[in-house]
Amino acid sequence: MSETNGTQSVPANTTPLHDRHVALGAKMVPFTGYSMPLNYPTGILAEHLHTRESASLFDVSHMGQISIWGEGAAHALEWLVPGDIIGLAPSALRYTQFTNDAGGIRDDLMVTNADGRLMLVVNAACKDADLALLEIGFRGAVDVAMHDDKALIALQGPKASAALARHAPGAGELGFMRAAAMKIAGADAVVTRSGYTGEDGFEISVYAEAANDVWDVLLDEPEVSPAGLGARDSLRLEAGLCLYGHDIDETTSPVEAGLLWSIGKRRREEGGFPGEERILEEIANGPKRRRVGILPEGRTPARENTEILNAAGEAVGVITSGGFGPSVGGPVAMGYVDAAHAKSGTALGLLVRGKTIPASVVKLPFTAHRYHKN
Repeated sequence: MSETNGTQSVPANTTPLHDRHVALGAKMVPFTGYSMPLNYPTGILAEHLHTRESASLFDVSHMGQISIWGEGAAHALEWLVPGDIIGLAPSALRYTQFTNDAGGIRDDLMVTNADGRLMLVVNAACKDADLALLEIGFRGAVDVAMHDDKALIALQGPKASAALARHAPGAGELGFMRAAAMKIAGADAVVTRSGYTGEDGFEISVYAEAANDVWDVLLDEPEVSPAGLGARDSLRLEAGLCLYGHDIDETTSPVEAGLLWSIGKRRREEGGFPGEERILEEIANGPKRRRVGILPEGRTPARENTEILNAAGEAVGVITSGGFGPSVGGPVAMGYVDAAHAKSGTALGLLVRGKTIPASVVKLPFTAHRYHKN
């Protein structure tokens, strides 16, 4: 799952792992109200490539962890999201979105069916609003709680499974988008085989008082190095994954964002979620614009809000995420263009500092996903 890149001049909060980051020499920055590591002394490029080649440890404890329980919890959540929650199997995860009445995305989230209790991971900048949305929407019919007493650690990369299995033997057998309760460093943890880098990996939810012990034993493994928000952002961009507040927001629908795969057949047929009129119309007739991958020519990156032009020099869209792709070896970007210009191979221009840089639409992701095959 993704995070909003909102910043504040004075962070109000620290995660349970803050002292570990400082001791490791991390560059700490304000991020969604938290002091978070942007990178460690090795730098973003090295952290990115290490994740692709081995395994990296990320602190994502600023994300919101919310639980919902009680009879009818899945039915209740379906009034707020277009995902199939009723059909979510025990110990399985599903990606979905909170949508608004206009069909836009209020937040994106992961939902886990943990023995009848639904566990949600939501974006840091949206978590208070998400909690209020749930409490108001449920009107006390089911119970909901925010778990501020928990930390969340992501172990990502092709060697993540081998490293985690030394401490939690069942990790290697855990299927993709599945969850299980495990012991790590003597601590009770809920482990999901998921992440937001495009690589195999895990997200580990533990109580805050156990977070340092879990972090320490995993970081002590020879394959594992720490990584910060900078590498997390470049990894998800290469993987073609949306960042909330940038590639998706309250004006973008799941269909135009390329997230139609997250809306199951039953929900498409039955509706019953906020914004269904727009979303179902776009499913039937196609959206007016689409999120696409964009590959600039040369070495100049196209950043967020860069205007996208067609062959005639007319504006047809805007970049929502862009930068240097370390694994690609050059600039990469994502953005929205008019549907007529969304076909792979379409020639475009990017208006960067008054100059038009040639670019083309490419199929996402920029680097192939290497999630665990069940």
